[in-house]
Amino acid sequence: RVKINFNQAQQKLRRRQKRKEKAAAIAPRPVAGLLRPAVNCPTQQYNTKLRAGRGFTLAELKEAGISKKVARTIGIAVDHRRSNKSTQSLQRNVARLKEYQSRLVVFPRKGGKVKKGDASVEETKNATQLQGDLLPVVQPASAQEYMDITDEVKKTRAVVKLKQVKATHALEGKRRFKKDEDDE
Repeated sequence: RVKINFNQAQQKLRRRQKRKEKAAAIAPRPVAGLLRPAVNCPTQQYNTKLRAGRGFTLAELKEAGISKKVARTIGIAVDHRRSNKSTQSLQRNVARLKEYQSRLVVFPRKGGKVKKGDASVEETKNATQLQGDLLPVVQPASAQEYMDITDEVKKTRAVVKLKQVKATHALEGKRRFKKDEDDE
């Protein structure tokens, strides 16, 4: 049995139309969906990389001054199970939330009655739907330090040095025990 895909071009067109319909249905909300936090990837191999996480922690929301109920209504993903293990990640995500809040245009709920926290009539008229990623996660620049190779550096033998350190560490207990014995 041979599988053919002569409808490839039609499927492509259909997917594009579906995306367009979805964008129109959720307008003026961003096409990308909810705002997600920047989190470090697990495992030693990838933990230097950042990626979009599932949702912001309750601590991050509290620091940014947003309640968890309001967060979901203004397009912010919340994950009550996630916890912050470092202040750097907390501050990074709080900065993300504050940047999002500064760009956010909140439409009035009922028939144009502007309440506290809502955008003005002019702002709502000028608002456009954001296409593409919503505050994409940017990889931090790696801070590598370079140094000149001197004669002193060339002379040092790293393997010998490591073996000496290992040996002194291994024999430390025996030497201390012998020293205590000699003192008595």
